[in-house]
Parts: sequence; C-alpha cells; structure tokens
Amino acid sequence: MKTKMMFAASLLAATVLSGAASAKTFVYCSEGSPEGFDPGLYTAGTTFDAAAHTVYNRLLEFKPGTTETVPGLAESWEISDDGLQYTFKLRPGVKFQTTDFFTPTRDLNADDVIFSFERQWKSDHPWHQYVAGAAWEYFNGMGFPDLIDKIEKVDDMTVRFTLKRQEAPFLANLAMPFSSIVSKEYADKLEADGQQQQLNQQPLGTGPFEFVAYQTDAVIRYRAHEDYWNGKQKIDDLVFAITPDASVRFQKLKAGECHLMPYPNAADVEQMRSDPNLKVMEQEGLNVAYLAYNTTQAPFDKPEVRKALNMAINKQAIVDAVFQGMATPAKNPIPPTMWSYNDSVQDDPYDPEAAKKMLEEAGVSNLSMKVWAMPVSRPYMLNARRAAELIQSDFQKIGVNVEIVSYEWAEYLERSKAKDRDGAVILGWTGDNGDPDNFLHTLLGCDAVGGNNRAQWCNEEFNNLVEQAKQASDQAERTKLYEEAQVVFKREAPWATLDHSLSIVPMRKEVEGFVQSPLGDFAFEGVDIVE
Repeated sequence: MKTKMMFAASLLAATVLSGAASAKTFVYCSEGSPEGFDPGLYTAGTTFDAAAHTVYNRLLEFKPGTTETVPGLAESWEISDDGLQYTFKLRPGVKFQTTDFFTPTRDLNADDVIFSFERQWKSDHPWHQYVAGAAWEYFNGMGFPDLIDKIEKVDDMTVRFTLKRQEAPFLANLAMPFSSIVSKEYADKLEADGQQQQLNQQPLGTGPFEFVAYQTDAVIRYRAHEDYWNGKQKIDDLVFAITPDASVRFQKLKAGECHLMPYPNAADVEQMRSDPNLKVMEQEGLNVAYLAYNTTQAPFDKPEVRKALNMAINKQAIVDAVFQGMATPAKNPIPPTMWSYNDSVQDDPYDPEAAKKMLEEAGVSNLSMKVWAMPVSRPYMLNARRAAELIQSDFQKIGVNVEIVSYEWAEYLERSKAKDRDGAVILGWTGDNGDPDNFLHTLLGCDAVGGNNRAQWCNEEFNNLVEQAKQASDQAERTKLYEEAQVVFKREAPWATLDHSLSIVPMRKEVEGFVQSPLGDFAFEGVDIVE
C-alpha cells in the first residue's frame, strides 16, 4: 500500500506540474478518506461532504458563500397556507452522470426524488439496509421520520411533501448533503445485478463532476460532467489527494503539487500569508468544539459532576496552544455568529479549587476516566490529541486521572455513538444550514441519542424548547425559545464547550472562483486555474 501511495503522489505531482495544455487538472489535498460515497449514510463531513458536492445535487442549494437557500434541482416551489405541504417543480432536462457499466436512459424525474428519501425513511424499503448497520443519522437526527407524513408524485416533474406539523427549518434541511438526489434507474440496475453495494462505492448523481476511481486512502479522481445542467466546468479533472498530515499538505501546496488544502496548522498560517505564491481566505467559522460526557454513565449522570469537570478545564490554554489565538473559548453550543445566540449566558469559570470541592460534595473521589481524542484535524479542533493532553493535565489537578484513547476516524465516529460508551469524547460541529436547529436539535435532541448526540443526553425541558422552536414560524419567537434552551444546556452541562474557530483556507494564487462557505463546505463548481 505504501508503494502504491508513493506512486499515486508522484503521478499527481507530475500531472499538476506538467500543466498539460489539453486539460486543466485541479488537485485538492484533502485531509482524510471518505467512509463511503452515499450522501445519506455519513456525517463525517469534510472529504465526504466535498465528494457529495462534487457528484450530487439537491432540490435546493445554498447560495455560494451564504446560508441562503436557492433553487437547485427544484426550479420553483410552493408552500401551502397551513405550512404542511411543500410542492416542488423539478428542473427539466437534468442529466445523470454515467459510469463504466451504466448509462442512464432518462433525465431526472419525480421517481428519483421519492426514491432518495423513502430509502432513508421506510424500514421495509429494499434499500434501507443495503449497507449493514445503515443508520441514516442525518435523516433520523433531523427528526424526518416523525415529520414526514407522505411524499407524492404529482406528475413526472412535480413532487409534494406533506408534513405532520410545521417545520421552520425544512427548506434549509433539504439543501443539506443527506437530501442529495440519487438515480432510481441506477439503483434498480444495481439491485437487478445483485450489486447494491456499488451505490456506495461508484456514486452517480447530477452534479458538476462525475466519479472516475478511488484508490483507498490515496486518491479520488473525478472528471467534469459534460452534460451538467448548470454548464460544464472549467476544470477538466478534479483530484482529491488524500493527505492526513497538515504539515505535508502545506508542503505539497508550496511545491505546487496541490492547489488548495483544508485545515492548516495554526503555526503555519503566518508563513502562508507571507508566501507570494499563495493566498489565504479566512472567516469566522460556524462551528463549535466540545467534550461530550456520556450522561447515562455514573458519575457523569450528575450535572454537578459535569459542571465540576467543566470548571477544571482551562479553555483559553487550549485556544492558545492548538489555535495560536485563531479561535475563541466557547460558552454556548452554538457559535456567536448564529442568530439566537444567548450572550447573557454566563460561562463556567476556570476554577480548579472550586471544581475539586464540587466533586467532593458530589461524593466523587479517585475518579478515573477516558478522554477520546479525534485522529484527524477539523476546523473546530486542529489537534485533538494536544487538547486532550491539556484536559488530562487540568483534570489531574483536581484528582481525576485521564487515559487518552483514539481510533481510526470511521471507527472513532462509530464507537463514540454507543450508548454505553465510556468517558468523554472530543468532537465538534460545523453548521450545515445556518439554522440553530442544526446544532441544538441535531446534536442534543432526544431524536439524536445513539447518533449525533454523543452525550446521550435526553432532557425533556431542553427537548420541548427546541421542538417548539422548530414549529414556530416567527424568527423572534424561535430566538426566544433557543435562548431559553441554551440556559438549560448550560445548567445541565452535557458538554464542556471548548472553542469556536476561524475557518482558514489556503490556496495557490492561480486559483480563481473558489468561494469560502460559512458552512465549511469545499465545493469546486465554478473554480478555475488561471496562470
């Protein structure tokens, strides 16, 4: 495998540096490998989300650089007066991509839309468990199973969703990757051939680039979709060069072996800014990093124990060491750039002596626990191992012994969902749609226990507030409910909120057309290389 990866890297460098006149090749030095390619199955983000944006489209898209929903595969839509029916008119003439063994015979239609949602929704659907253990975390975590009453085909180009209740963030949720539209005709062919797994290995959508090949842990290759409904791309070939080490990504960027990279080391940013061959985009990130206790396991089932541990963590030290100041300590589970952020909430003070006394009063002594450290960089946590070491040192000061554990990324995500998981896990979130629901309900709602809710925390008061906010149509009313929910969260302390970081995207100076997204997306539609 090592030999193969070295060959792949050499080939990439030769491709980029040769500057072949006949084609433009754009290389993205991604930070990790995708778990798979089915947009409904995974929540890991980053490489996977970039792959989803590359291959697939949704009914609605986010306007580049914003969280505003705009037409995508649906060219228009209507909402009933009672807010329960959403009728989408599909864009005509949308062509699916091809694979080496499949060529579509028709354009996108209503059957594809219904198939894409029903496979996630209905447990008796033949595609519901085509991947063993498929959890459809986003679909379930967003509460869609209890929200959707029915999905109907009005005609070949019209689809109607009927909801059981009003849902304020419904349109924004439809613009998320899990709502991507896949080809029913392709799925039918795979099912007939007994090759259902190919849907997760050989993706086929309507997006700007079509999948060519994946060399595990090394390279993903795409080519421009010739019949893309929004116009063929200026880039002919798109390559994801999988490069987990941020320092190596930077070296490749400087050498011209890749054009753009995510998640630089904080220590490298000044050098990037001063390099005349590079340019650096940055903006406030719509993100949060956290330490999630398993609130179903003693002694972490006691809010006072969680509060005590939170008071022992020096968050400013984490910000200084991991981000070199390019982040701020977090007090709420949503970032301060998001509407409904409750700035009146008081953060837990850093007070080791008070924390130690609180543990004693709670009857906790000689506590040993595990702290899980992510094996990959994310915008909200560039170096989880270093953060875990700092937390380990902080907890030691109050008499709590910490063992730091980690796993390969896909295993880390899967194991950390377990309801009987031990210890506390470092994770985080970058907003998917700019709505507070995407943090508060998706990460902390009762529906998400066993999935995105790594704290396994189901608090009736909190859950009722976020459920009410989902159903309110007035943003002022929603804001009030979310502000109250943040007060409950802080009181109950299912997480230690760690930081909100800046989003930094370095690239070669010849890159044009890349739009930095507040959602942390890496999308390459409209990108060009101009020498």
